[in-house]
Amino acid sequence: MAERIYLYPIWLRIWHGINALLFLVLLATGLSMQYSNPDLPLIRFDLAVQFHNIAGLILSFNYLIFLAGNFSTKNGSFYQLKLSGLYKELILQMEYYLFGVFKKRPSPFPVTKSRKFNPLQKVTYLITMYGLIPVIIITGLALMFPEFIIEKVFQSSGIFLTAILHTIVGFMLSMFLVIHVYFSTMGSSPISNFKSMMNGYHEPH
Repeated sequence: MAERIYLYPIWLRIWHGINALLFLVLLATGLSMQYSNPDLPLIRFDLAVQFHNIAGLILSFNYLIFLAGNFSTKNGSFYQLKLSGLYKELILQMEYYLFGVFKKRPSPFPVTKSRKFNPLQKVTYLITMYGLIPVIIITGLALMFPEFIIEKVFQSSGIFLTAILHTIVGFMLSMFLVIHVYFSTMGSSPISNFKSMMNGYHEPH
């Protein structure tokens, strides 16, 4: 049996756990504010707004911890992307997810001490953590302090456009969460990747 690899330091596991909890709170309160029947809300509107704002502020601070950790530890190196050969690697990884994993083939990009993410994961996490998360934080803070939002953008309400962007990115992050949980079950066992976030060790296939 291959040796376990220590890939998830304690700071990253704590950050990940807090982030997951905040995502769930933001998802539940956001959906309640957006879609619930006012006469029968999932969460009372004023409480949903309050919890959503508090969770959003904590998420913003938690993201700063993520950035600081990535810039000051080895974890940041896992997000470095090489464009040379990337297209072929992405096709190979997608083919594995679509067919290979169900035929019990070995991963084309197994986890090592120097490679935590396969190419598809790396691109997805880069877009999510360095693109979508900053947008959701900036638009969320702007909606909390609407006096700083440009009043009109191309004859449209700046607040309305900010709210639309916030909702769209929130939906994309919700889809990421669902897909992330699903692919997390594709470890050496359905729960091995979840155990990794408890003990810090990746269990190879």
